Amino acid sequence: VEDFVDEDTGEVVSIDRNEVILERETVLEDEHIDMVIEAGVKTIILSKEDGASQADYTIIYNTLQKDTSNSEKEAVENIYRALRNAEPPDEETARGIIDRLFFSDKRYDLGDVGRYRINRKLKMNTPDDVKVLTKADIIAIVKYLIKLINSKEEVDDIDHLSNRRVRTVGEQLYAQFGVGLARMARTIRERMNIRDNEVFTPTDLINARTLSSVINSFFGTNQLSQFMDQTNPLAEITHKRRLSALGPGGLSRERAGFEVRDVHYTHYGRLCTIETPEGPNIGLISSLCVHAKINNLGFIETPYKRVEDGKVVVDSDVIYLSAEDEDGKTIAQANAEYDDKGNFITPRVKARYEGDFPIIEPEKLDLMDVAPNQITSIAASLIPFLEHDDANRALMGSNMQRQAVPLLRPEAPIVGTGLEGRVARDSRTLINAEGNGVVEYVDANEITIKYERNEDDRLVSFEGDSKTYRLIKFKKTNQNTCINLKPIVKKGQKVTKGQVLCEGYATENGELALGRNLKVAFMPWQGFNFEDAIVINERIVRDDVFTSLHIEEFELEVRDTKRGEEELTPDIPNVSEEATKDLDENGIIRVGADVKEGDILIGKITPKGESDPSPEEKLLRAIFGDKAGDVKDASLKTPPSIQGVVIDTKLFSRAKKT
Repeated sequence: VEDFVDEDTGEVVSIDRNEVILERETVLEDEHIDMVIEAGVKTIILSKEDGASQADYTIIYNTLQKDTSNSEKEAVENIYRALRNAEPPDEETARGIIDRLFFSDKRYDLGDVGRYRINRKLKMNTPDDVKVLTKADIIAIVKYLIKLINSKEEVDDIDHLSNRRVRTVGEQLYAQFGVGLARMARTIRERMNIRDNEVFTPTDLINARTLSSVINSFFGTNQLSQFMDQTNPLAEITHKRRLSALGPGGLSRERAGFEVRDVHYTHYGRLCTIETPEGPNIGLISSLCVHAKINNLGFIETPYKRVEDGKVVVDSDVIYLSAEDEDGKTIAQANAEYDDKGNFITPRVKARYEGDFPIIEPEKLDLMDVAPNQITSIAASLIPFLEHDDANRALMGSNMQRQAVPLLRPEAPIVGTGLEGRVARDSRTLINAEGNGVVEYVDANEITIKYERNEDDRLVSFEGDSKTYRLIKFKKTNQNTCINLKPIVKKGQKVTKGQVLCEGYATENGELALGRNLKVAFMPWQGFNFEDAIVINERIVRDDVFTSLHIEEFELEVRDTKRGEEELTPDIPNVSEEATKDLDENGIIRVGADVKEGDILIGKITPKGESDPSPEEKLLRAIFGDKAGDVKDASLKTPPSIQGVVIDTKLFSRAKKT
């Protein structure tokens, strides 16, 4: 006997199954009705659903016709066979496997993003803390698939930014910590099993090296782990804002097609449509737009002003929207004119609706861009009159600014875009004032500022009112360029919060200065500037207008060879005193020495092999004794085309094992 509830009346109907007249899921025809009447059946249970069409039921009916299982037990066993490719031991085991696979907190995790996307896609209200699949999810998925087959729903656009998310470094590191801790837990369990009844301390069980090795390998071997590009402050800040579709869990360069690399309408205000590498990585590596930010789920958001009843809401804050939230909204351009009260001056406004650009009445608007440079990245935003440039050239310009080497005497551009000061401030190389105050002391190496503080500030701070900042002097970057900061404030000068206190490293007066302002003539000059050749003034070379400083590092190892130990020494055979005059007792050149191509930087001698000496060597040994010819010169010399001053030397030695 089975009980069913009548959906219309709420009455409980008991069914006593004595004989089967019609199989379940049978589509009723005329002859079936006669059979039912003859059998004297009083109640028939039909499956029905609001808004569902015959086509929807046909798919379910066809699926059930193909389904070989006639009971719940058979269905469970079939699912087990499909999952494990083996016969189930019993129904209970099969149920347990299915339950653990999708419905267990320990074995299955949708994550915050998975739950958010399922709820949004299937229009469900499952609580965010339910991180496993529910039966309601599976039913909703089946319904969605049926609608998809019947063209009532659309297939997702894989390149839409709502279907892509940013996996930040922190998130990837978090995953690596999980792997490391799991390994550590396994080793702890193994050690506890081995030491059964012994007395042991936590230090006997826990080995931190298992965790640190995972983290080290993540930073050392990950495809996306790169040395920071420190050519200039712009290169540095751009590298930190770069997004890649390559790497673990991403695409591969060879398989990525044209659609993945192409610009999508959801990139507007999120990913720069201009700045991307030329070559095999084009479109796969991109830059975050100026105003974009990444939300806690990893989706990129961009800010908009709100427009209500055809008026810009002037006094409210901007709202940040992800690509999914933006769909279906009509957005005005940032340069659409409006008055103090938010009324648009023109009767029709240029707008953007998903991938289309209609010109419409202000009443139909939902949002408005916050700035004209919202569409571009920092590098592209630094190009004046970008809108007049060809897109390919703008791409090249964005990339080439990052290659500008810091000059000895840089100049901020005469024609800028207003972003130069912000880039210099945000690059974190320069020193900014932390509050309002007065400069107490300043020299080439340090700046001391006395800050204005009230009693409350003093109470929560362990520092005094004065703070001293050390300036970076002649520091080598990853790209061998030079950071050398100089103060731009004077003793007794008042400073305000955020004010830049120094310059240098491609900045002038707190503004990004990648080059110099030159006067250029577009004219032929005796054929010397044919095609892409240019003629430059001799003064540019003479006055060091484009001279830059580079810091090179040279290393030399001293080894213990089979033939004997190598030795650092200023006494090098067959070398004049003039060549070794700047070497100290260890054979290392002194700091401050001028060096040019071919000069000895480190004097080193290596024992020679026991080969048969030549007649000349025999003669030398006879005259000077046995010691003269058994070593050869293995000194480090200055490479070609290098000229400069030695600024530092370091001598390392391995600790002797006791």
